[in-house]
Amino acid sequence: MKQVPEERKPVHAVIQARMGSSRLPDKVLLDIAGRPMLARVVERARQAKLLDNVIVATTIDAEDDPVADFCEAKGFPCCRGPVFDVLARYHVAAESFKGQTIVRITADCPLIDPDVIDRTIAEFVKQPAAVYASNRLERYTYPVGLDVEVFTRAGLDQAFKEAEKPYQREHVTPFFYDEPGKFNLVSVEAEGEYGQLRWTVDTPEDLVFIREVYQRLTDRENFRWNDVLRLLQEKPELAEINAHIHHKGYRETDSRSNNEAGAAS
Repeated sequence: MKQVPEERKPVHAVIQARMGSSRLPDKVLLDIAGRPMLARVVERARQAKLLDNVIVATTIDAEDDPVADFCEAKGFPCCRGPVFDVLARYHVAAESFKGQTIVRITADCPLIDPDVIDRTIAEFVKQPAAVYASNRLERYTYPVGLDVEVFTRAGLDQAFKEAEKPYQREHVTPFFYDEPGKFNLVSVEAEGEYGQLRWTVDTPEDLVFIREVYQRLTDRENFRWNDVLRLLQEKPELAEINAHIHHKGYRETDSRSNNEAGAAS
């Protein structure tokens, strides 16, 4: 595996997490096989070999005190920023922990795969001019819920200063790929088309699906996404649990705020 050049270190994963969710309130601390979902995401991300740190970015709202308290109790690095401007929250995290390469992960993805994180980082550092890399530029390869985005600190600083559209502030990264040719982008793709699979948690049905997966894959700390694929081949009815759920598009924003962008997690 390609190592990260010194000039691109440290590499920090920042996991955005908050209690507010219109479709599944308090979802980031809901139980999955005996541990809160946020713990599952942090612990799986920490297995990535190319990460120097894993940070939780929650909000300054009192509603998210339980997230901050949980991180403190578990020893998870945590910072707090704006509720609705998630891009600014990432900027706070990068400044607070001095990250030079930032990896964006969301707390509603408890099947996040450390090998996929490492692959995305490795493909990113192969290209010295790259500003942004992701396995979601081609939506049809990896399942929804394995999303990994990697970008430079300089790119984050520019987005923080220049991004003006509400969806760019909410979804953090559209500034990088909205205008073709504006930045050097790297697309990381799976060997196959699995984009129809939904492995994220936004609704009660999603949570049922994830709990079923964890119940059946007993090596809960170490399974990988290919293990989940094999499970779904054996039990195709599991994928039907949440197959009907609409996945929020990156230009959709939270209707609760007309002046600020809403954070999905």
